[in-house]
Amino acid sequence: MAWQETVQQYFREMGRIDASFPQDKVRQAVDVLYQTWKDGRTVFTMGNGGSASTASHFASDLAKFTIVPGKARFKVFSLNDNTPLVSAWTNDSGFGSIFAEQMEPWVREGDVVVGFSVHGGSGTGEAGPWSQNLVRAMALAKERKGKVIGFSGFDGGAMKKMADVCLVVPVSSEPFGTPIVEAYHVVLHHLICLTLKERIMAEG
Repeated sequence: MAWQETVQQYFREMGRIDASFPQDKVRQAVDVLYQTWKDGRTVFTMGNGGSASTASHFASDLAKFTIVPGKARFKVFSLNDNTPLVSAWTNDSGFGSIFAEQMEPWVREGDVVVGFSVHGGSGTGEAGPWSQNLVRAMALAKERKGKVIGFSGFDGGAMKKMADVCLVVPVSSEPFGTPIVEAYHVVLHHLICLTLKERIMAEG
């Protein structure tokens, strides 16, 4: 594929997703997060690789961009951002432990875990099954009667099965799969934060 065709196909794929993405899933995610804000509960975000940066970005925007003067603020933590703690849990208990073990003393009923993953915890690589750290954290959240919001792609993977709301970007093949799924997750997270801010502003 010539590079010029790659550019054209990339934008065609983004346009196709724009035209077909299920907006009800966005509304459902906003509803869950809005209720979390109203109840004063905590949001935890997580992801691996490029999705780790999206998890950090989303936590930042949820904490800062949604601020409305005179209103309560979101309580939100990115589980990717404490590098010493992530490396300590990896060293002692393996990479699969890093999110659930950080959440263990904190997560409780009404909290929300937001996960970002291209494949949603499906597939395998040289280190074994992908994203088992996400799967363990989602399981802990459900055990504690929390909610799970997933951002995934391809067939949604374990995340689609476990999440209360899963926003699956409908791309199912490479070379466009990973870059478009990761890019569209950022588009969605900005939309969600913007919508949440407007709902908080309208709160009586």
